[in-house]
Amino acid sequence: MSQSLSSVVYQKILISIISGEYPANEKLPSEAKLCEKYSVSRPVLREALTRLKEDNLIVSRRGSGSFVIKRPDDAVLSFSKISSISDIQRCFEFRTSLEGNAAGLAATRRTAEQLGRIVAAAEKINEANKLHALASDEDFEFHLAIAEAANNKYYTTVMKSLRENIKEGMNITRTLSLRSSNNRMDLVQDEHDTILKYIIDGDAQKAEAAMKAHLNNARIRMFEGTDS
Repeated sequence: MSQSLSSVVYQKILISIISGEYPANEKLPSEAKLCEKYSVSRPVLREALTRLKEDNLIVSRRGSGSFVIKRPDDAVLSFSKISSISDIQRCFEFRTSLEGNAAGLAATRRTAEQLGRIVAAAEKINEANKLHALASDEDFEFHLAIAEAANNKYYTTVMKSLRENIKEGMNITRTLSLRSSNNRMDLVQDEHDTILKYIIDGDAQKAEAAMKAHLNNARIRMFEGTDS
């Protein structure tokens, strides 16, 4: 399936930001110049710029134009094809709503057996973290166990259908976290522990909020440098 023009422009600008052609804290070329450079219309360019804003890479300043606010680690391009990065980000965006709702339902609907599977999955991630292992399989199983505990087959069906997309995103974010100079992986596990706590407590509102925060943070972490 061919990509949309806006996705192609998004990718080209992203590469230019990662490469340093468009440095952090510097202004992007004007919309007119970008349209000319990429041979696209303003609506197409603006859609690409909107995605970059959603990914917290650029910001618009009234009367001044768009500015780069973050340069992602170039390692991102080592873990995924540039053509799939926008899709991975949009998948995180979709998952935030989907899995947030599932976690809220799991807090009030889960059975003892289902809770046991969630706890076991969390423990496996902890064990893998101690070994400095990637643990994307274990991470996916944690999220899938929560979806199953919502006791609505549609959540599980969608999660399984998105397995490859979800795991690709996990591979990138978890690898970057492992390479990070700080304790970012500990932060990720703290987020998992918070989700688990509220599911155990039966607090649907807080479980949903914790899951949404976790996935939004994961989306942002994809474009964080490994030394931050």
